[in-house]
Amino acid sequence: MSKALETVPVAATSHQKAHPEIQKKPLSWSNIALGAAIQTFEVSTLGQPFEVVKTHMAANRADSIATSLKKTYARGGIAGFYQGLIPWAWIEASTKGGVLLFTSSEVDYRARVAGFSSSWSGLFGGIAGGVAQAYTTMGFCTFMKTVEVTRHKSADASVSTWRIAYDVFQREGIRGLNRGVSAVALRQMTNWGSRFGISRVTESIFRGKDTNRKLTNMERLASSAIGGALACWNQPLEVIRVEMQSQTKAADRPENLNLFSTARYIYQKNGLMGFYRGVTPRIGLSVYLTICMVFGGDSVKAYFNEKPKQSGASAHA
Repeated sequence: MSKALETVPVAATSHQKAHPEIQKKPLSWSNIALGAAIQTFEVSTLGQPFEVVKTHMAANRADSIATSLKKTYARGGIAGFYQGLIPWAWIEASTKGGVLLFTSSEVDYRARVAGFSSSWSGLFGGIAGGVAQAYTTMGFCTFMKTVEVTRHKSADASVSTWRIAYDVFQREGIRGLNRGVSAVALRQMTNWGSRFGISRVTESIFRGKDTNRKLTNMERLASSAIGGALACWNQPLEVIRVEMQSQTKAADRPENLNLFSTARYIYQKNGLMGFYRGVTPRIGLSVYLTICMVFGGDSVKAYFNEKPKQSGASAHA
């Protein structure tokens, strides 16, 4: 009888090792600030040039990458590649990065507690984070960034973006300033769902049978890059978004565009390949952004989470 009782703790211990308790990633205002800082760094370095060229190609679907680069440079030299950075891209980056990290971490944890794998949890977290971004911070800022890149095509290119925003608000109200937000939401949802999900799947492949093995920096970097590149399968949504927010005044362009009428217009003008204009610079942008947010975010969060433990250990030493 006593021997039977003695075996119970041993079985429980082995079960705990096989199924470690799910730990919630600690989130605080510092994590939200971290997301904002990483995203602002990303857009202020290579992010905005990729964004400008990608937007130009999506709006000017007959232009090649070389032509887009020449036209962008002609608009303002090196500064032309940073159109819309201040204040729109900074406002967007300083808010959407924090929203992404906060929402995705919370949903990722809830999904793992519910019994989903790390890959599925990453997918759900990314989808939720992308939707939260679109409807809380990105509508107006994305619209204004697109105005900066495409307003040279409007009837009066000398009109400031502030004036255009005011005119749109006078005509259409808040809804007009959030034109294309449905396309933004679909893009962000599929973007971050794919990025986080594919990155986690790639990490699992690198780990192999040893599911608890800590990945090397190169493996984590590669996982983030692969996730970013493969997430660009949804480029048609990005082209639709740009067209909806573009300041183009073509005679055959419908006035009140929605997702379906915009898709029809693009197909009639440029065929199926028109939906994939700008995909190359977008792959570059996605890889860079995903490395910053997934690899960089995880690394910096891990550093700050370990710091208090090290301080505590040294205090007790």
